[in-house]
Amino acid sequence: MYRENDVNLLRTELLAMVENHLTPVALRYGYSDVPLETNIKWRPQVLVLGNYSSGKSTLINDFLGADIQATGQAPTDDSFTIITYDDSIPSSPIIRVTEERDGKFLLNDPEYPYDILKKHGQRFISHFKLKKVNSPFLKNLAIIDTPGMLDSLTERDRGYNYQEVIGDFAQIADLVLVLFDPHKAGTIREAHISLRDTLPARTFEDRVLFVLNRIDECDSLIDLLRVYGTLCWNLSQITGRKDIPMIHLTYSPRAGKTSENRAECETDYLCYLENQREKLKKAILEAPRYRLDHLASFIETHGERLSHLLEALISYRKQFRKFRLKYALTGFFVSFLGGGAAIFAITANVPFAQTDSRWQLVSGGVVALAILISWMTLLRKYIRSIFHRKRLKNLDRLTPLENQTRRDCWQSVRELVYDYLKKTGGLFSEKEVKKEYAAVRRVFSKRAPEIREAVNELSRIDYDQPDTTEAPISS
Repeated sequence: MYRENDVNLLRTELLAMVENHLTPVALRYGYSDVPLETNIKWRPQVLVLGNYSSGKSTLINDFLGADIQATGQAPTDDSFTIITYDDSIPSSPIIRVTEERDGKFLLNDPEYPYDILKKHGQRFISHFKLKKVNSPFLKNLAIIDTPGMLDSLTERDRGYNYQEVIGDFAQIADLVLVLFDPHKAGTIREAHISLRDTLPARTFEDRVLFVLNRIDECDSLIDLLRVYGTLCWNLSQITGRKDIPMIHLTYSPRAGKTSENRAECETDYLCYLENQREKLKKAILEAPRYRLDHLASFIETHGERLSHLLEALISYRKQFRKFRLKYALTGFFVSFLGGGAAIFAITANVPFAQTDSRWQLVSGGVVALAILISWMTLLRKYIRSIFHRKRLKNLDRLTPLENQTRRDCWQSVRELVYDYLKKTGGLFSEKEVKKEYAAVRRVFSKRAPEIREAVNELSRIDYDQPDTTEAPISS
């Protein structure tokens, strides 16, 4: 593995950077409900999704080397299960569950990064649990097993918003496995929504691996190729990608030994696909390697988005200053015209025409001052509300959107800008926002490239190379 000291030191620096510079801004402007570092402070995680018959639990048991999760053809477990390593007990050849905890424990223990899940309510909490297992496979990662996806279930049936929960888990996971089985090479409703909407919105495309599981249940190699082609077609239609997504092929030899379906199939082709199983297993075990790269991407992404959010707020205040100046000049002009009209009216009125010219000027000045005071006080709130409504209605005018990167970034924070402006009525300190913008921008434009360089440098280190250097950057 990577030299652990270097990786841990760099990871600590990245977390400190997020905690000190990004989290305060994210919390203040409603960008996040919990500290940003909450989502990244724990060990690497692998999220496992799939239809109820896709063999998620069976594959997990195969990796762990023991029957940890319940398996079966029908839905057997409707819980979200965090499976992690128990390093508090001596190593043993007998792999087993050493400790189990419920959802309330997970959500309230600061060691775990699941504060964000509290919003999903009591029904979800009752379907959330932790298992500690002494399997060596889990030494550097945790697995999140999920309820199987179905066609007919709705939010009312489950008692919580399944897609929202999946999205929150995908956001903190370093790798997402989406499993299918040969008997359902198509995609059911919940899987369709997850692939089309939830995952693209909450994680990056390169973190999602598609897996065709239980391939040992195909009748022959020809049958496997037919199933593979069907799944490729369905995925290309759902994801909208012109290229065919990579699909990993795997099965569980442990489960296959007792499978009645396996005995009836011509399984000679499986020996040619062992490399596929090993490749998938290696990809999962490399989740810790992805973690540093994901932390770097995390800082780049959130630094850019927070910068854009603050930039829009600064733009709002600048536009309001220009509007206020224009409004003030208009007030002066109107009061000047009003004062002039008053003087003209006095001189045109015969009884007052013979009065002292100084009195006429004073009278006109009083009228002009009265108009100006009324303009700047009585109408000020009304005029400001007009400006505020127009800016909320034309929010895209707050920021230049000259390329697709800017447009994508803006879409991720647009509603947050709208909510903040609506909540504050546009009354906030421009000086304070500028100060925060400078700090966040410094992280994004200066520190993020240094982080990326440090991560790339670590990625070139041999796994077994002795630990002789320190981490490339300092906080």
